[in-house]
Amino acid sequence: MGRYFGTDGFRGTANENLTADHAFKVGRFLGRYYAELGRQNGKNTPPKIIIGKDTRRSSYMFEYSLVGGLTASGADAYLLHVTTTPSVAYITRIDGFDCGIMISASHNPYYDNGIKLINGQGEKMEESVISLIEDYIDGKLTAFGKQWQELPFAKDDRIGRTVDYVSGRNRYIAYLISLGMYSFRGVKVGLDCANGAAWNIAKSVFDALGAETHVINAEPNGLNINNNAGSTHIEGLQKFVVENALDVGFAYDGDADRCLCVDEKGNVITGDHILYIYGKYMKERGKLITNTVVTTVMSNFGLYKAFDEAGISYAKTAVGDKYVYEYMKENGCRLGGEQSGHIIFSKYASTGDGILTSLKMMEVLMAKQKPLSKLAESFTVYPQVLENVKVADKTAAQNDPDVIAAVENVAKELGSSGRILVRESGTEPLVRVMVEAETEDTCRRYVDDVVNVIKSKGHTI
Repeated sequence: MGRYFGTDGFRGTANENLTADHAFKVGRFLGRYYAELGRQNGKNTPPKIIIGKDTRRSSYMFEYSLVGGLTASGADAYLLHVTTTPSVAYITRIDGFDCGIMISASHNPYYDNGIKLINGQGEKMEESVISLIEDYIDGKLTAFGKQWQELPFAKDDRIGRTVDYVSGRNRYIAYLISLGMYSFRGVKVGLDCANGAAWNIAKSVFDALGAETHVINAEPNGLNINNNAGSTHIEGLQKFVVENALDVGFAYDGDADRCLCVDEKGNVITGDHILYIYGKYMKERGKLITNTVVTTVMSNFGLYKAFDEAGISYAKTAVGDKYVYEYMKENGCRLGGEQSGHIIFSKYASTGDGILTSLKMMEVLMAKQKPLSKLAESFTVYPQVLENVKVADKTAAQNDPDVIAAVENVAKELGSSGRILVRESGTEPLVRVMVEAETEDTCRRYVDDVVNVIKSKGHTI
């Protein structure tokens, strides 16, 4: 974890711990950095950097601040306006931009915001560049063989410009439509756009593919993004699907890089379900290269049991779609993701893409001619109990010999019928104790065993 940037960008409460000045400095650095790289490679043209944003009120402020910093450093800023994170990644890659910027705090409430950085390959920005940005914000930048007290401003014809690039967003929509292998005619689909970035994209795609599309939470006002809506509040879509007798529902988050589903009975289909359903579909067609699906350590134990029965191998990474993608890229895997609905189809995208995920699930529905509930029935979700324990020192609590012994004892007693996971929060003074087993009572008992040891050893605050 960096000083300002976490696994999913620089995120915070707007104008508290993420300010317009921070955004200006990020723009100043990126403009200068890519201009310098260009000069070293013999280019005499200004850097091209593309920006997208979600529907938060503060997104406009951060957009203008970033543009000010970029153009002041000599870069040209191309604006996609309100769009999704995966669209920024896609356009950055195919249109040859030096980098992309997405202004969003994903599933967080409207008063938070974030700055996500994407490299020229459409992937999350390298840590080496993130570290330089943080050094610049802290006033101690060393780059290109020298120390910089302040970055020079561009002058005269070197000052950058702003370019309206809404055509890029339209081209991304066309790309999604081109991936539709089947007509959706006659299928009643519900979409929950979270009053976020998908509000003016998702319906266009489903309509173009012939679906009878029903939409909720597609009236953003700058203050209602993710408010009792979207993938983190999926109960609204569950009710909507049942009341309107829809065949399937899809819920996105604020920047539409994740998707959860609702089957025709109103049941939630998580990211783990999606990995199982689509992984099995790929294997049946001989498309699951390496026969491996990439998951995180937070995937449900039932997913691994279902993969074992289907003859599908799996890998586990740290929590974060960034780590999932890194493993996929290094090992040539085609499918991976998180329980939360960040699903990566590496043949088609370099990041999680909620709308793409919903299209791929529709593909399975149309190919199999089965309802979603039927496709998911072979996957049994194991009960899970998670307790967050506030501690004075996360490392000391986890490394305490008595705590380690308690965890090992639980793991031994569970055997192959469940699992225990103890991990620290990346942003809060918390140790998370999670147990999955065949019954909730069993989960609760084993979580209590470990938590009581942490408390008895004086680690809690």
